Amino acid sequence: HTGTFFFLAGLPGLEAVHKWLSIPLCAMYVASLAGNSLILWVVKSEPSLHQPTYYFLSMLAVTDLGLAASTLPTTLPVYTLGLRQVSLDVCLAQLFFVHTFSIMESSVLLTMALDRFVAISNPLHYGTILTSPRVASLGLASVARSIGLHIPAPVMLKGLPYCRKRLLSHPYCLHPDVMKLACADTHINSAYGLFVALSTLGLDSVLIVLAYALILQTVLSVASKAERLKAVNTCVPHVCAVLLFYTPVIGLSTLHRSGRRASPSSPGLLSYLHFLIPPVLNPVVYTIKTK
Repeated sequence: HTGTFFFLAGLPGLEAVHKWLSIPLCAMYVASLAGNSLILWVVKSEPSLHQPTYYFLSMLAVTDLGLAASTLPTTLPVYTLGLRQVSLDVCLAQLFFVHTFSIMESSVLLTMALDRFVAISNPLHYGTILTSPRVASLGLASVARSIGLHIPAPVMLKGLPYCRKRLLSHPYCLHPDVMKLACADTHINSAYGLFVALSTLGLDSVLIVLAYALILQTVLSVASKAERLKAVNTCVPHVCAVLLFYTPVIGLSTLHRSGRRASPSSPGLLSYLHFLIPPVLNPVVYTIKTK
């Protein structure tokens, strides 16, 4: 693999304004790093926030920081300096961290749905069910699952020969993007990627929907309208975070099935929405809805 490298890409058709696009991209990264760091600082410094809900929020902030830090080293150079070349090893390291933090975010959103379910359906025993050791165990399980499932992906890609045009579709490396440039049989890589997606994003989304179905059932059984509104209001930030994270994924899968009718820039835009927007907007959503 000596000398193996790839070329990253910005939004197709907008090469002439890449330097102008770098301004909002820089602003988004600064907002993401500042917003999530602020959440971590506030939760740590305010004793009244030392509760499971805010521990999970801190986990979400950490994963958002990791996701932003994973895409930043190549995205900004592509748009600001036009530096598109990236070596194989750097690319494989980046795709490992991008996908790991993405799945970690999905895991944290699932644990936050569990937190909301316990808080609404069994409020009197909330503190005894979600103790600090259990919260820590859920966090460690999310990290272990994300890292464990993604270690094989770069290892398998490392062993493939790359003899086609080495132009990627994004300003950062992603597993499907790198895999399609190999000039060898990639059925095993593709099957493993599908398995990881279904066992993480697919399973997590189903469990989140199930959790909210149970929450809705509990809320509808509450007699008071004011209590119903209060219960629903506590779920609004989490629902917004779930929609911000999963909607682009659904859009991407729909685009892949719609074929050639989609605009060439549509997959790139949806990818940006999935990897860049949640780290920016999650702190905004939670700070607006939380005193």
